[in-house]
Amino acid sequence: MRKRETQVNQMEPQDATDDPRFVTALARGLSVLRAFKRGDRMLGNQELAERTGLAKSTISRLTYTLSKLGYLEYSSSSGQYSLSASALALGFSALGSLAIRDVARPLMQELADQVGASVALGTPDQRTMIYVEECRGSSPLRLGIEIGSHIKMATSSMGRAYLAGLDEPMRVRIVDQLCAHEADADAIRSGIAIAVAEFAEKGFVRSIGEWKQEVNSVGVPILLHGSRPFALNCGGSSLSLKTEDLNEIGMRLVNVARRIARSLGAE
Repeated sequence: MRKRETQVNQMEPQDATDDPRFVTALARGLSVLRAFKRGDRMLGNQELAERTGLAKSTISRLTYTLSKLGYLEYSSSSGQYSLSASALALGFSALGSLAIRDVARPLMQELADQVGASVALGTPDQRTMIYVEECRGSSPLRLGIEIGSHIKMATSSMGRAYLAGLDEPMRVRIVDQLCAHEADADAIRSGIAIAVAEFAEKGFVRSIGEWKQEVNSVGVPILLHGSRPFALNCGGSSLSLKTEDLNEIGMRLVNVARRIARSLGAE
């Protein structure tokens, strides 16, 4: 698992708007849909403008158009928008097309049962990792993260595992983009550098109270030829997932990642 593979980059290129093939209006419309996160029921134009960085007048035109196309639903009583069933169907269709989920699920559940903690599969989504599959162990202390949830790429073991699995030029570019949006860039760079060195030595990375103070986790990338990148993590409350247990769990997670890659013909 320590072999580096060139992965599909999920961070938006800095110079995308300079490409004549790039359709800015489409990108802005999609940014409105992406602004809705798990737990959001309805959002108004002002909040959408704040989340996307677009002018409110632009947002107004985009939400009107998206509602006419059936991707947003407008509430006249609140003056806000929600994702429609058509928009949700796009997400479910995307999940259904990920063959890796069917391969990974039983292996993830086996590990979750063995260690009593949650095991998740994720893929990069801009500056975060998004959960596409999750299996729970027997521990009553749950993280409250489900399929569709986003976690920070910079501080989570899943995100750092993804970064550690990239070739260095791509990783440097993505880390630069991450640090441009983080208040403590030096700490972010240091944490990622430690993770990269740990991955080179052990084949996995750890996050000990860095993503959340009370959470310990371990992560590994899944290196697939010419595919979108994925990573696994196993995490839980520091009360049940002790720091001294992470090395053993990390080796088990490496084995799971290898079995997934082998089943998909990547090894």
